[in-house]
Amino acid sequence: MSERTLQLVLHYDGTDFAGWQVQPGQRTVQGVLEDALAKLQGAPVRVTGAGRTDAGVHARGQCAGVTVAPHWTAEKMQRVLNEKLPNDLWVAAAHEMRAGFHARYDATARRYSYAVGLDKEAESPFRRRWTLPWDRALDREVLDWCAARLPGTHAFRGFAVRGTAHADDDHRCEVRLARWRRSDPAGPEGLVFDVEANRFLHHMVRFLVGTMLEAASGKRAKEDFAALLVATNNDAVSPPVAPVGLCLEEVTYPDAVYLSA
Repeated sequence: MSERTLQLVLHYDGTDFAGWQVQPGQRTVQGVLEDALAKLQGAPVRVTGAGRTDAGVHARGQCAGVTVAPHWTAEKMQRVLNEKLPNDLWVAAAHEMRAGFHARYDATARRYSYAVGLDKEAESPFRRRWTLPWDRALDREVLDWCAARLPGTHAFRGFAVRGTAHADDDHRCEVRLARWRRSDPAGPEGLVFDVEANRFLHHMVRFLVGTMLEAASGKRAKEDFAALLVATNNDAVSPPVAPVGLCLEEVTYPDAVYLSA
């Protein structure tokens, strides 16, 4: 074996990162991970992520693909890498993959969550790194009505940053799960939006949540949300919510890409 392909499952607090992707002069998840791997390998290492999370976005299930020397087993890489990484980035698991594995293109689904705090203590510095404080009353039935419109395949031009997809991209995404739930029945008052799809467009989840919250707050009609699902542009979308409450929870791959499958 001349080299080994690994999948790294990453947790990170996105607060102090300028997003996933390497940027000159910026601290990014990909950049910090590549620097640590280069020191272990003694040569530059390219890391490919399942998705490019924005500045301030968190992850409990980001997946990264990396090719390393054969002596780096998945178990050894996880252990040694965690000794080198900063406290806001952690390798939760590592798996050996078949040659040719691509963390982005082999993924079949991605699941995100967005946390909204409804109690006064949501403003606390111990929570606001991961939760959006919301001080307006929300109609839960409106939130659920909007979420119920999402499952299925739609062209999400109404909920995406204009011009970030390729010109020939149809903007179609297949949503497999969309729901609002209590964040923790035994904890502080709050709601979490869960959404899973085969792909996501730039700011898509944040636009979805921002529009649903405005509808549930009475700032706009819930029918506006349904209209945006068939809109050809984002002119009528609500502002995206802040990245603080957004977390990449899980990336799904077919069994065939795992070496042990």
